[in-house]
Amino acid sequence: MILGVPYIVPIYFIYGLAFFSMGLLVAIEGGRASDVRLRRALPPLAGFGLVHAAHEWMEMYVLMGHPPTNLELSIMWGIQLATLAFSFISLAAFGSFLLADTEITRRLLLLIPLGLQAVWVFGLYNFSGQYTGETLWNVADVWTRYTLAMPASLLTAIGLVVQQRAFRRSGLIRFGRDALWAAITFGWYGLFGQLFTRSTPLFPSTVLNQELFINLFGFPIQLFRAAMAVAAAVFVIRFLRAFQVETDRKIAQLQTAQLEESQQRETLRGELFRRVVSAQEAERQRIARDLHDETGQALTAIGMGLRGFSGRLSTRNKDGIRTLHQLETLTADSLKELERLISDLRPSHLDDLGLSAALRWYAGRVQEHASISIRVDITGEETDLDDAVKITIFRIIQESLNNVIKHAQASHVNIRLCFEERNVRIDVWDNGVGFDLDQAQQKSTSRPTLGLAGMEERAALLGGNVSIQSRPGYGTQVEALIPYHNGSKS
Repeated sequence: MILGVPYIVPIYFIYGLAFFSMGLLVAIEGGRASDVRLRRALPPLAGFGLVHAAHEWMEMYVLMGHPPTNLELSIMWGIQLATLAFSFISLAAFGSFLLADTEITRRLLLLIPLGLQAVWVFGLYNFSGQYTGETLWNVADVWTRYTLAMPASLLTAIGLVVQQRAFRRSGLIRFGRDALWAAITFGWYGLFGQLFTRSTPLFPSTVLNQELFINLFGFPIQLFRAAMAVAAAVFVIRFLRAFQVETDRKIAQLQTAQLEESQQRETLRGELFRRVVSAQEAERQRIARDLHDETGQALTAIGMGLRGFSGRLSTRNKDGIRTLHQLETLTADSLKELERLISDLRPSHLDDLGLSAALRWYAGRVQEHASISIRVDITGEETDLDDAVKITIFRIIQESLNNVIKHAQASHVNIRLCFEERNVRIDVWDNGVGFDLDQAQQKSTSRPTLGLAGMEERAALLGGNVSIQSRPGYGTQVEALIPYHNGSKS
């Protein structure tokens, strides 16, 4: 049973289309492989797919209508033989490159396709003196399949098994299975598909030929080759997707590395800011203590000395007494200003009386020096906060009040401090002129922006946050949420 031309032509078309699709995709995607060995091996595979597809389509063309003259027929047979040989030499190069681990090995294994080519050429030279015409071309076709196609397919199968192991080592097990199936497919394609050839005087084609195959299985060997070509193309295309997975993995690793680096930078920045704030608070405390112990005592001593000296002056020395009283007043005012500076640097009420008392005291002191009404509301049960939380809350409210006094032109400020189960909520609202928040944030030298940045940094160190809402003519509201742990104290 031999299929007629209308039935065999679609088989050749599908046969060629499968290898053409494989070769085209390998040519496009092959350069993305990160493995240098695989990247070097893929171009010969692309060449095999494209050139072998051209050979099968030429076979189809000949079946559809022979060239009218013997010369044209000889030219067509010559082109077919050349494309068939070149495609299988490329396939052998692909398998050789897959087996090469080093540059030296690659050069040595390159001798395999060159050796196969030498054997093939030597055989053709001998056959040219023994056969002529169509018999010569048929013998040359069979010789090409015996000496080039079968070794190249087996070499490719072995190389794909090696590649399968490489995929497994890289964790790409699914693509390793595809490579293994591709190896099996190429093995069947080479051993079985190329063994049954045209019937020629060349052994063993005298026995194992296309007629025997169709008698045994009921379908032509070309259908088997086409099926193997389709399967090989499918599995090769499937394991080529490993390049995309590999690329995605590298992108994910890069993103993870960037995220870790960003988190590390953020951690370092936070640690640096924490140390800066800690050093700042320690320095404020030291300066406040020094001012109180040295400068404050000196001013107090000067004031007492002036009062004592004024008592010794004669009542007739009115100018001297007036000057001494002025100096006493100036000394007393300086002492008050010094006490204000000390309380701003590190209010002792915060350490002695707690946060709530310190805030009420500070609000009262601000009202004494500024024509502004301040209301402090504290709700919830005040817990024992650690020093870092107390300092942060106090500094946020202090900075908010400083901004109100300097910029808001407000007559009233509401301060609300709410102790929740796990957080302290801060709300500072004024009825001042407000400002355009977007414009203020664009001006890096703007005081409200700098103040907000400082408050945000302090809150962020404790895992909290600060937000500000304002618009011209409607005042400003600063909200902050500071988490804490019950009973924690440094």
